[in-house]
Order: sequence, then structure tokens, then C-alpha cells
Amino acid sequence: ELFEAIATAGQESSLTLTGDVQADDRAPGGFEIKVRDGQVLQVVEEFPISPKEHGPDFLLSRRHLWLRSKRQWAIMRIRDAVITSIRNFFDERGFICVDSPILTPSACEGTSTLFEVDYFGDEKAYLTQSGQLYAEATAAAFGKVYCFGPTFRAEKSKTRRHLTEFWMLEPEVAFASLEDVMQLGEDLIVRIVQDVLRRRQPELEALERDVSLLERIQGGFPRMTYDEASKILLEHPGSEFVAGDDFGAPDESILSGMHDQPVMITHYPKAVKSFYMKEDPENPTNVLCMDMIAPEGVGEIIGGSQREENLDVLMASIEKHELPMEEFGWYLDLRRFGSVPHSGFGLGLERVVGWIAGIEHVREAAPFPRMMARIRP
Repeated sequence: ELFEAIATAGQESSLTLTGDVQADDRAPGGFEIKVRDGQVLQVVEEFPISPKEHGPDFLLSRRHLWLRSKRQWAIMRIRDAVITSIRNFFDERGFICVDSPILTPSACEGTSTLFEVDYFGDEKAYLTQSGQLYAEATAAAFGKVYCFGPTFRAEKSKTRRHLTEFWMLEPEVAFASLEDVMQLGEDLIVRIVQDVLRRRQPELEALERDVSLLERIQGGFPRMTYDEASKILLEHPGSEFVAGDDFGAPDESILSGMHDQPVMITHYPKAVKSFYMKEDPENPTNVLCMDMIAPEGVGEIIGGSQREENLDVLMASIEKHELPMEEFGWYLDLRRFGSVPHSGFGLGLERVVGWIAGIEHVREAAPFPRMMARIRP
């Protein structure tokens, strides 16, 4: 009777079985259960996601069920391994995790990508674009910190690289230079890749990931300045790059395609970067910053800088970026009272997971992705 019920149960029906586990070379996993007893808990007559091919919109609308597929199982387990690796890495190096708020009164990365929230009708608040400003405050108190949580960008972008809600890791280090955090970022990426290769081989196999590409990630990442990268792009056939602009996805693909490992690009023009970045003392039109571009067309996975610690210079930068000075009073206090050189970076979790897992679109790297035209389920 039990076996008849199991035989007629549809996909995703649930049951419990009692029996003995036995090794069997004929079994897909090398083992089988010799069943003594069992119970059918629920019979599913027709599962919404049938074995045939479905488009991404169909699957995303049923994301709560799509997560049960072997592919999504593998991706989420790789995501878990990346998160564990990150936390272990910073714990071993003496960092502490200090959470930054999700509701903030001001912008961190410019005002054009803010999600506005009515804060009890009295004032405006915004979903955070970054925890960095608060991480700077906690770094002044604790030395080496990181925050790790959801961030939001109201970017009207439908590219395979963008989500409106994503998780970001943001370490901040007092008395650190740009070079210090560049090395920190490189060490972190090497550690993450090595940990995933060690802990998630079955998942990578399920995704048919070419692990030889990941095994090349050994450190000693190539580096170039913005000017050097610009020269390459201007001389590259078919490139539409305009000198002085920030790099777009096609530009990043050209630059990363020249290397097997992530490439680090430094010293961008001040005009294309954020207000808090420190001027390059050797060229005041540039800032002391870096972007890490992953191979295989993934794009930027880390963006960081040395922060401007001089009060007057920082205030002038806030004015130049036309940001409300009154909202940054607390942030400016960090420069008024015991200011020190400090640096940090942000790492986009979903992009790193997507790169390591070898998936085409970053939406599969989030359990329940949020995009310009997707807020359900």
C-alpha cells in the first residue's frame, strides 16, 4: 500500500521513510535505503514547475518553489560558503562586525539612486546605499571593523549585473592606506575562492563550473592606473570609451579579458568618484581609490578608497557634490575630533557568488532577488 502511494505521488510530494541505509554502487549517490516503514505526508498532483524548459520570468514568479531545483540548491550553498569564508577571514584578522543602520537621513553614493521612505510624516529617510559612513565611525572606535548587510540602489538598470537590493560587505580600517586595503581585498578574494573550491566541489560540479578558471586565482592580481586602463581602451578596436568617463560594462570586460585573475584599477578622476575619497597628493584631479574587476565579464566586485580625513577638504567636496551639509554634521565630527587616516572597500556579495558559481545573471545569486521590475514573491 505504501509503495503504491509513493508510485502515484507527483513531484514534490512529501513523505517519511524508516529503514536501513546500505551502500550500493548502482544507486545515484552510492547508497540506498531498505525501507521498512513510511508515511505519505502530502500528495502533490501537479507541481507548477514541470521538468520542461521555462523562461526566467516564469521561474522568478515561482522563486519560492524554484529554489528546490538542483541548480538553485547548488548556488545557495555556494553563497553560504562565501558568507562563511568572509566572516572567518575577518574574525581571524581581528576585525569585529558592527552593523550599520538600514534607514538613513542622507545619501552616501549620490542622490539619484535613493529609495525614499516617509519617516512618520515628519522627515524623509532613505534605504541605505552603503554602511560605509557608519563603518568609518566604528573604525575610529574599534580600529578594524566591517559591516555586512542589505543595501539598496534605485537604479533603473536591467543589466545582468544589477539588483535594487543586494548584500554588501564593507570593511573599514583606521590608520590604513589605499595599498593596505588593496592587499586586504586581494587576500579576501583568494581566500573565498579557495574555501569554495575546498567545501563546495559537488555544487560546482552540479553547475558544470569550469573550476580550472577558479584555480588560477592565487594572488598577485595585476594592477593598473585609470590612465593606463584608458590608454588600453582608447587603442582597442571597437571600444567606445571616452577619456575621462567612468568605465562601463564593455570597458570592464575588455580590461578583465586580458587577465586570468581579477584586475585592480586605481587613481580614478575625482569627477567620477564619491565625495569622501581622498585626493591623490601627486595629482589633485585624481583620488586614491581602486576598483577590482573580476574576469569572465563579471565586472566590478570590489570598490574602495582611502577616505578624506581633512575636515576642510571634505566639506569642500560635499559642497561640490551638492549634498546637504547639514545632514553630514555627525560625519564631519569624525574629522573634528581625533581624525586619522583610514581606508576601506565594499564587496558586492551577489556578484562574487555569481562569478564563482559561473552564472549568467546576478538574480540567481540572491534567494529572492529584487530588480527594477521584480518585487515578488
